[in-house]
Amino acid sequence: MSETVPIVHVVDDDASFLVALSRLLKASGYAVRTYASAADFIAKLDDGAGCVITDLRMPGMDGLDLQQALMRRTNGLPVVFLTGEGDIPTTVRAMRQGAEDVLTKRAPKEDLLAAVERAIARDASLREESTRRLASRVRFLTLTSRELEVLRHVVSGRLNKQIAADLGINERTVKLHRTAITTKLQVHSVAELTRLAQAAGLFDGIQANLP
Repeated sequence: MSETVPIVHVVDDDASFLVALSRLLKASGYAVRTYASAADFIAKLDDGAGCVITDLRMPGMDGLDLQQALMRRTNGLPVVFLTGEGDIPTTVRAMRQGAEDVLTKRAPKEDLLAAVERAIARDASLREESTRRLASRVRFLTLTSRELEVLRHVVSGRLNKQIAADLGINERTVKLHRTAITTKLQVHSVAELTRLAQAAGLFDGIQANLP
């Protein structure tokens, strides 16, 4: 199966700038799609790889609104902002929300192309991580709800007697559950078990001590 070609989505209400930027990107070897508004882009967006170049200031849904909409998606694309008249508060907000870069429309083309390359690489990395996490999660589907409860305590560093007290079961039952967990997941140590759970994002937020 051939790899999916990343698409650079360009969103700008300035038609002449949209055409000029599209030509530059295509001449640099990128596959490009253009949109005259953020609403049009959101309506046509699929789950393909790539990135977004968008004007910050547009009528209706502006660039920051578009960025927020992408953040709510499972595979939100990295965003590079272009602006005719940038200001520090808006730039800071855009960067805090995860923008790859904020450039003026008069920025050197080298700066823009470098930002696009970083954004596409970031998207590829995030998609790879998501695929690995999904594959890891599948391994946990064989566990019962009680085994998942025990697992949560194990990766938190709790001892068998503490787990037993927390769950209202005896220590021997905890040991049996732990044996079932390690057998089903085919792991041989708590450290290995914890790494697998972390890779799956199973208990995000739990701080585990790993050697």
